[in-house]
Amino acid sequence: MALILNIETSTAVCSVSLGKDGRLLAYKENKEGMNHATHLTVFIDSILKENKLSTSDLDAIAVSMGPGSYTGLRIGVSTAKGICYGSNLPLIAVSTLQAMTAPLLKNEAILSQLGDPEASVFCPMIDARRMEVYTAFYSYKNEEIREVAAEIIDEESFASDLEKSEIVFFGDGSAKCQSSLQSQNAIFVSDVTPTATGMVELSEAKFETEMFEDVAYFEPFYLKDFVATTPKKNIF
Repeated sequence: MALILNIETSTAVCSVSLGKDGRLLAYKENKEGMNHATHLTVFIDSILKENKLSTSDLDAIAVSMGPGSYTGLRIGVSTAKGICYGSNLPLIAVSTLQAMTAPLLKNEAILSQLGDPEASVFCPMIDARRMEVYTAFYSYKNEEIREVAAEIIDEESFASDLEKSEIVFFGDGSAKCQSSLQSQNAIFVSDVTPTATGMVELSEAKFETEMFEDVAYFEPFYLKDFVATTPKKNIF
């Protein structure tokens, strides 16, 4: 049983949640784009003050480990590490894609659309530019059944899987895939983004089994190497 601060900065949504014993106590988010460096520490400070807490009252810090935005993940992890160092707290890393899946598995409106939810596959997708997405497969119990990978989507993607079972596609990467994945077993859910609310139960479970990271050496799961680009207007 623990009081855990959860940090999610892997995409354009910046969010922070406070969980106690696996239940959500407080939540703050910003969906205005990649302004995480501006909002993250403010959200953390506000959540703690509003609940009359300090970092010394926390049992652990959890951070979304990726995949996702290189810059966003760096901001989240560096902030989490700073708090862990300053308050001598353990660090917990939560899969971004698994945390995306967690709230959807409790959404009865979505589950009721499926022929057999327990036999269905849940496929979160994070946009990775062009027709590429970061994705994985999860079961009804939110267990990983296909490891995280960067997939280039075309008409043949997941064809054999869609013949076997219904697959629920969601996340900001799924919208651009909808026209390619033509199957009656392909179910698309809109407006699903990684948020710190989906981390609450997962971070609690890791705390109970003491699945902590080495604060000094932990790095986000980028999946792909960072590629720096030069804006066209600055070329000359």
